[in-house]
Amino acid sequence: METKELLKKVRKIEIKTRRLSNHLFGGEYHSAFKGRGMTFSEVRQYQFGDDVRAIDWNVTARYNEPFVKVFEEERELTMMLAVDVSSSANFGTRAAFKRDILTEIAATLAFSATQNNDKIGLLLFTDKVELYIPPKKGRSHVLRIIRELIEFEPQKNQTDINQALQYLQNMLRKSAILFILSDFMSGSYEKPLKILSKKHDVTGIRVYDEREFEMPNVGLVQMQDAETSNIKLVNTGSARVRKSYKAHYLKQVDYFKKAFKASGAGVLQTRVDESYVRKLLGYFKQRG
Repeated sequence: METKELLKKVRKIEIKTRRLSNHLFGGEYHSAFKGRGMTFSEVRQYQFGDDVRAIDWNVTARYNEPFVKVFEEERELTMMLAVDVSSSANFGTRAAFKRDILTEIAATLAFSATQNNDKIGLLLFTDKVELYIPPKKGRSHVLRIIRELIEFEPQKNQTDINQALQYLQNMLRKSAILFILSDFMSGSYEKPLKILSKKHDVTGIRVYDEREFEMPNVGLVQMQDAETSNIKLVNTGSARVRKSYKAHYLKQVDYFKKAFKASGAGVLQTRVDESYVRKLLGYFKQRG
């Protein structure tokens, strides 16, 4: 992609997702993801309604009137975005490809974290870790993340969420907010997910297209698997073929939901032609 075109795309996504973060998600994100605890800030005079347990008795005795301790939330958090860039992300039959929506959601989350002065890191994966950007703060860092999400060309085509989670398990030393963004068309990954969820605040965001589970009846069609490149002649006119196709898809979706629930991790699902904004906002409010 030419530099001028890339910058134009980055700017377009920044304008859209930053506006969402500023007006919709800033406060909701802050409420949904708490800091590490409360730290002492100052003392002030007691006011009606203050918790008597917060009275600082030493200062109260010194000034002969009640003073209370004021605490503030210790915010300094780290958000890690693990984004699937395998070939299946380049699928879409409606308004956008899955990768477009994954990019927009990741950018929105990144700007929400920046607004709260949190660090943001990025991991791009296929069936291996393709790119790792350590967590940092600031707008320029977020713009770099968006740039990578738009233009990165992966070396591999297939998906292995297990590999990505094991890598994060080794890299994330301190507790972090972890978003895994994918279509979750992958082999098993429950074991590393459980380990990560014990230490980190994990959410799986599944982006999908309706044609992935509802095969249209259009007769004999030559189809190519985006991840393996295998070409197959498929009889979409067969009710048995369509039923088998749907059953395989629903089995993987069911595994995704059960694996995350068993791990105590959060789940959010959005179709490419749905409003991911409404879904995110609902998820944040539910957690807040």
